[in-house]
Amino acid sequence: MRFGPLDGNINTDVLIIGGGIAGILCAYRLKSAGVDCVLAEAGEILGGITQNTTAKITIGHGLLYDKLIKRYGENTAHLYLEAQTHAGEEYANLCRNIDCDYEKKDSYVYSLRDRRKIEREVTALRRLGILAEFSDTQELPMETAGAVCVKDQAQFHPLKFLYTIAKDLPIYENTKVVELKPNRAVTSHGEITYKKLIVATHFPLLNKHGGYFVKLYQHRSYVLALQNAPNVHGMYVDESDTGLSFRNYGDLLLLGGGGHRTGKQGGCWQELEEFADTHYKNARVVGKWATQDCMTLDGIPYIGQYAGSTPDMYVAAGFNKWGMTNAMAAADILSDLVRGKPNPYAAVFSPSRSIFHPQIAVNIFESAVGLLTPTVPRCPHLGCALKYNKAEHTWDCPCHGSRFSEDGEVMDNPATDDHRGRLGDL
Repeated sequence: MRFGPLDGNINTDVLIIGGGIAGILCAYRLKSAGVDCVLAEAGEILGGITQNTTAKITIGHGLLYDKLIKRYGENTAHLYLEAQTHAGEEYANLCRNIDCDYEKKDSYVYSLRDRRKIEREVTALRRLGILAEFSDTQELPMETAGAVCVKDQAQFHPLKFLYTIAKDLPIYENTKVVELKPNRAVTSHGEITYKKLIVATHFPLLNKHGGYFVKLYQHRSYVLALQNAPNVHGMYVDESDTGLSFRNYGDLLLLGGGGHRTGKQGGCWQELEEFADTHYKNARVVGKWATQDCMTLDGIPYIGQYAGSTPDMYVAAGFNKWGMTNAMAAADILSDLVRGKPNPYAAVFSPSRSIFHPQIAVNIFESAVGLLTPTVPRCPHLGCALKYNKAEHTWDCPCHGSRFSEDGEVMDNPATDDHRGRLGDL
C-alpha cells in the first residue's frame, strides 16, 4: 500500500507528523470521531521502528507495577494498568475483523537470578486486581529464578493490522516536514496549515520545547528468526534491559536480545547466535533485524501536551519497549485532548511531570561526554560525537540515539537530516 505525497498547500484541523503505529492509530481514532486530520510521513508509513517490533500486546511491561506503586502510589499504578488493559481490549475488538495473525498468548516476565523481584511484582499486580501468578519457565532452555505470568494476553502481525486500518486514512507519504511555524508546517511538497499538531516521530522533533533530549535515551536491541527451534507457547521477556525475549510466529522462534544503549557496545546478533548455537543446536537462522526504543526517566511514556509553552502541540514518545499498548493508549489520550475532552489517563502520562529521577543524571552525563569527545563525524542533532556500530555498519549517537549510514544518510531520529538543519522557531 502506497500513498502519494502532498501536492500544494492544504488546511486541516489536526496535523499528525509520523507514520508509525502511534501516528496511524491517532489518525484512525480522530477520523473515526469525525475530526478533520491529515498525517504526514517523511518516507513510507511503517518503514521505521514499527516494522521491527516483536508485537506483544500485554499489560506485563517488565517489572513496572511494583516500581509504580512505590514511586507514585497505587492509584497512579492502577490508572497506568487500566490504560494498557483498555488498549488490549481495543486491539481484540479491531482484530476480529482484520486478518493479522492475532492470537491469545500468556505473557511471562522472568528474572535469571532474583526470585524476590518476581514475587514483588506478582503481589503488586494482585493488589491492582490482576490474577498474576508466579510461574516456572520450563519451556525456556536456561534456568531462571521464576516469572510473572499474566494469562490471556496477545500477539499479532502489526503491519497486516496497520496497513488495513490505514487504507482509508488521509496520509501523505514522502512528505517531510522541513520547518515548523506557529500553526503551519512547511513540507517538501507544500504547506499544511493546522489548528492542532501531534508529533508522533518516535523521538520528538523539537529541541526548544519540552526538554526531551534529556528526558529520553534510546536503547537498541536485536532479533533472530529461528527455524527448527521449539515452540515456547507464550511470550517471554527478561526483566533486564539486556536480557532475552522469546515468542513464536508460525513455525519460527523469534529470539530477541543483545541490547545496549544506542551508540554503546553490546552483544548484538553475535550474542543471540551464540545462545542459539548452545541451546538450539538444530535451529537455522532465517532472518535477523534490529530495532530501538525510546526510554523515559520513570518507565511511563510521554503522552500529552508537548510543553507548557505549546498549547496546540501534542506528543507521543518514550514507549519503553512496549509500543503496542502504549501507542493505542496514546491514540486514546490524544484524540480526547485535541478535541478539548478530559481523559482519565492524561495526568499519568503527562510530559510535564517531574524529571527528578536518577536516569536524568545518566542522560546528562552521556550527553556531556558526547559533546566533549573531540572526534568526527558528529551528529547534526546537537553535535555529539558519533560511534561506529560494527554489527550494523552504522554511525550511532550515544547521546540521543540518532543513527546514520556509512555514507552519512540519516536513518533514525531525532536528527532530521544528513546535515545540520533546523525545524524553525515554533
